[in-house]
Amino acid sequence: MELPSRALLWKLLLLQRPSGSPTAGSSVVSESAVSWAAGTQAVLRCQSPRMVWTQDRLHDRQRVVHWDLSGGPGGPARRLVDMYSAGEQRVYEPRDRGRLLLSPSAFQDGNFSLLIRAVEEGDEGLYTCNLHHHYCHLYESLAVRLEVTDDPRAARAYWDGEKEVLAAVRGAPALLTCVNRAHVWTDRHLEEAQQVAHWDRQPPGVPHDRADRLLDLYASGERRAYGPPFLRDRVAVGADAFARGDFSLRIDPLEPADEGTYSCHLHHHYCGLHERRVFHLRVTEPAAEPPPRASPGNGSGHSGAPGPDPTLARGRSVINVIVPEGRAHFFQQLGYVLATLLLFILLLITVVLATRQRRRGGYQYADKKLAKSPGKDVNLAEFAVAAEDQAPYRSEDIQLDYKNNILKERAELAHSPLPAKSIDLDKEFRKEYCK
Repeated sequence: MELPSRALLWKLLLLQRPSGSPTAGSSVVSESAVSWAAGTQAVLRCQSPRMVWTQDRLHDRQRVVHWDLSGGPGGPARRLVDMYSAGEQRVYEPRDRGRLLLSPSAFQDGNFSLLIRAVEEGDEGLYTCNLHHHYCHLYESLAVRLEVTDDPRAARAYWDGEKEVLAAVRGAPALLTCVNRAHVWTDRHLEEAQQVAHWDRQPPGVPHDRADRLLDLYASGERRAYGPPFLRDRVAVGADAFARGDFSLRIDPLEPADEGTYSCHLHHHYCGLHERRVFHLRVTEPAAEPPPRASPGNGSGHSGAPGPDPTLARGRSVINVIVPEGRAHFFQQLGYVLATLLLFILLLITVVLATRQRRRGGYQYADKKLAKSPGKDVNLAEFAVAAEDQAPYRSEDIQLDYKNNILKERAELAHSPLPAKSIDLDKEFRKEYCK
């Protein structure tokens, strides 16, 4: 299908709306039911990293356009030229320098068309115009096919149903059209003013279109609080919400009248972000505090009767489980007993040996003491042996058969008691001393 003129093609390109259109309605990305006890702090989580607002620290290099050329279907593409929104332009091939041009005001008027001053045979192929927005995470691409001919009457531009096809004469200039005037590619300085977050509240039974506005937050730092007075002073959002992307709503303390549906709306008009998160808040009764325990020595008018079991009050029971001891535990205890008994026996043997050694040393000391005093008079009368104290030796009569009388007499003499002999020890001692 051939177009009568290029003007109609440009109108079709301008009518194409990017994916980040500001007129797109907000979409519900999450819906959840939460419950908190009255008197506590309720936190409704609303976070989005795409809402983090940072100033351009890359010297306006968050937007870039580049043209690529593909020789054939499925073939590798090579980079021809690229340009950042700051105006810096770079041509990759030395032979293309001064021959491929982009408009320096492309990011102001939205015209990213590529001009080839003199078309050559090697310029034929599929060209793609690629637009990248690193801040908004956007990517758009437009394809144009270039055909080179030697017939000036065959030079034309038409639409093949998917892309524009341009037939150019060899040696003549060719303009590959790529136009996108969406504000995200042109109005860079409006991103701060077009970024806003707000919270809405619907009391029970109130439809969404009649919700009450609670808070408005702008990336510029401006804040506006709405809502009923009983709730306005108890709700808050972090001061660094746009720096961290955390727009969670905190209600402290929570009251039963705070029940309802809360909505977190995040709008980034510059990037085309419109999200909504819904929370159905239910307020429960506060947990009952356990009764204070009476001290055992306190005689204050409390009765001595035991109170109710706290485990039964919570609907729980306590079960005592007795685990039988294993066989290894029995042998371990037996080892302890045997070791103790062996230690006691060793201690007893040591005491006995020490006692015997002490006694033996005492006897030796007494003998040495007596040997050291030879000149001492000894009264031998103390050692006199009384004949009366000696018990007579009486042997039983042994009836033996002797062969002769001599043997019999000798036997009787041996068995007869000796006559007692009185010995004067003093007299004998004097005899020995006088010698």
